[in-house]
Parts: sequence; C-alpha cells; structure tokens
Amino acid sequence: MVVLSKQTTERYSYIKNCNKTSTFSTIPVVDLSKPEAKVTIVKACEEFGFFKVINHGVSIEAILKLESEAINFFSLPHNQKEKAGPPNPFGYGNKKIGVNGDFGWVEYLLLKNNQDYNSMRLSSVFGQTTDKFSVLNEYMCGVRKMGCDILELMAEGLNIEEKNVFSKLLMDKESDSIFRLNHYPPCPEMALDNKNDEKLIGFGEHTDPQIISLMRSNNTSGLQICLKDRSWVSVPPDYNSFFINVGDSLQVMTNGRFRSVRHRVLANGSDSRLSMIYFVGPPLSQKIAPLSCLMKRNEESLYKEFTWFDYKKSAYASRLADNRLSHFERIAAS
Repeated sequence: MVVLSKQTTERYSYIKNCNKTSTFSTIPVVDLSKPEAKVTIVKACEEFGFFKVINHGVSIEAILKLESEAINFFSLPHNQKEKAGPPNPFGYGNKKIGVNGDFGWVEYLLLKNNQDYNSMRLSSVFGQTTDKFSVLNEYMCGVRKMGCDILELMAEGLNIEEKNVFSKLLMDKESDSIFRLNHYPPCPEMALDNKNDEKLIGFGEHTDPQIISLMRSNNTSGLQICLKDRSWVSVPPDYNSFFINVGDSLQVMTNGRFRSVRHRVLANGSDSRLSMIYFVGPPLSQKIAPLSCLMKRNEESLYKEFTWFDYKKSAYASRLADNRLSHFERIAAS
C-alpha cells in the first residue's frame, strides 16, 4: 500500500473540475469472433486510437490467477516489495515514474517478456516459488496470442497482402515487448477532504511508444483518453474485456492514419485500481517507417525512419506528457 503524508502529496498534480469530464459512451467494441472485426478495428484506430475487445480468447482462469497474485504482491509490506526494485527500468517502483521528474499516485512492477529474467527478479520476494512464475507466463502467452490475432486482423482490414506485417514483430524472438502491473491505492487524504471537484493524478497523460498496448483492469474506474478535440473522456471499466491502445510506432507505420492515443489514469479516495498492460514492442534493431504499401501515390512520409532502439532511447529521456514523435517528424502532421 502506498501511504503518503500531506506534505508529500503536495508535489502531485490534481485535475480540477473532473466532474465535468464526460464518459466515453461510444467506445468501439471489437468482437474477435465476428468477421467484421477487422473493419471495426481499422475504424477505431483511425478515429480514436483505442478500442475494447470482447471474446478475446484469453483464459479467464489465467486472468484471475494473475490478478490474485498481483494483489498479494502489492499487499506486502513496502520493504518486502522493495526487494524487487529499484526499477532499472525493470522491477518494482513506487511513486516515481521514469527518471525525468514525473510522479504519480501509483506503485508498479515492470517485467520483461522473459520468464527466466522475471523469475530471477522476483525470487528475492517470493523465493523459488515456480507456481507464481508459471501463472505469469501463462497469462503473458495468452495475451501475446490475442495481440497477434489483433495485429493480423488490423493488416487484413488495411488490405495489406502481408498478413503478418505487424504480428511478426511481436512474435520475433527478439521482440522488445514488456509487461507492467500498476496499482493505484485509494488516497486517504482525498477521502477525508471529500474533494468532489478534484482528482489526483495516478499516472500522468502520455502516449505509449510501442506498437499497441493490451490492457485490462479490475472494476475500478480511472482510465481516461483524449479525443481529437482534446477533450478528456472517462472509460467505463470492464473486468471481462481488454482495452487496446494504438502506440506511437504504429502511428508512424501507418503514416499517421492511425493515431496514438493520449491517455491518463486518475486515482480516488475510496477504491484501489489494478491494471495489467502488455506493451507490444518490436526488436530493438527494427526500422520504423511508414509502410510503402499504405502510402498513396505521391504521398510523402510524415516521419523520418528510425530504429526502435533510437525511439525507445528518446522516449525514456522525455517527460510523460511530451510529444515524443515531434523529434522524428518530417512534415508537420495535421
């Protein structure tokens, strides 16, 4: 549990007049079992950079097991959790997000897409308890399969002949995908103050630098996305579904046709929120540039070509709210 004094919380940002933020009632819903899924995905990525997935095929048993283990981990005494830290960037982190001055009302566990590494990192907390690590691996395998299906439907919806043009980056043995567990505990001082017109920032506004992000959470609200008109809308939680974010790399690969969604998470005074996010990253040496098959005749590239390593390095050197793609723009995107 994260417990901060009044003096400490003053460094955190609050969003005023949050009660005026509307609820995203028209969220695109993609049923992966339906033939029209590929069309719905493309439309959602063009309009919002965000959609919800149902009939996703990820084992409910695996979801529940991992959520239970995550709750157990974040319920441990702080000194016990710190054995899995400090984040470098992988491992356990608390309040501090990155190395550039961003803070949030959050504690987290950032892990690699590598079972041996994760076992080594967490063994200092749990010992050599293999069943805990197998639960994590089972969940990640299920989510990776879902991500592959979504990326291939995306390629089909874009009429790309090479069906695995996106999914091969995820399935590559050198894929730089990562997994993150975020825990947003209730803020006791918010509950005492009953600040109806303010919300504490759990995780500040940002876009994800990867290709796509695959996220689910418990039934606690807090996630918000930014629409094209720059208004913020709250996303109703859905325990049984996954939410998909378009990342910066996919925005570049589609030459701006798909938009990387800006999003944030708000904490509150009464309920804790637990989210599990799988970030689909390409191999570090992978070159990122607009796909020629998606470029119209005489259409110019909006972005300079870069490797995922270069972009990741640039992203880690930035603040959360920065427009990371601005350093790689060739022509100002409309």
